[in-house]
Amino acid sequence: MSNKMKLKALVLVGVVLSVTACESTNPYTGESKTSNTTTGALIGAAAGAAIGVASSSKSDRGKGALIGAASGATLGGGIGYYMDAQAKKLEQELRSTGISVTRSGDNIILNMPNSITFDVDQTELNNTAKRALFNVATVVNEYDETNINVLGYTDSSGSDSYNLRLSEVRAGVVGQFLVDNKVKSTRVKTIGKGEASPIASNSTAAGRAQNRRVEIVLSPMSK
Repeated sequence: MSNKMKLKALVLVGVVLSVTACESTNPYTGESKTSNTTTGALIGAAAGAAIGVASSSKSDRGKGALIGAASGATLGGGIGYYMDAQAKKLEQELRSTGISVTRSGDNIILNMPNSITFDVDQTELNNTAKRALFNVATVVNEYDETNINVLGYTDSSGSDSYNLRLSEVRAGVVGQFLVDNKVKSTRVKTIGKGEASPIASNSTAAGRAQNRRVEIVLSPMSK
């Protein structure tokens, strides 16, 4: 690729990134972070350029890299932008509810502590949880290109079989609430994890409280 063509490629990719790049602010910490859209666009641009070179004749490789980089940046940033926008909307709607919104790759994880969802050994959602989940349903209905996995977790108190069943029921109750609020049932999958995957020590009351939770994991349908 000539130096002139390289410069054109960099300029074009820069234009694409200037459209997709942005920063978002975590409402819980006030911390600004670079959007995942930018990362996706960069990866897409690199991959697109490589494909463009590989699929072009020797004389047209510079042009192929240029087109591939631009296309890759746009596609790579698309999913990131969609999930960034959804996460930002969820952060706004769930502010001060105690539900955390975390990006993990292309996924969004909503962590719902048991203290704001279910009373001890209960499977009926309290009013605080219903209000929060209504807001979740509103957002995911707007962003309807995501799958919704609802995962129930318990602490290690009680038998394995009891904890597994309790986590299944609680995940099912949360999933059904979303469906009852117009979320398509085909998007929702509920899974009971029992006492698996603790996020804190089960040897303390505070740790057990953290482990009793429901997580809602949103992922792009294109994955």
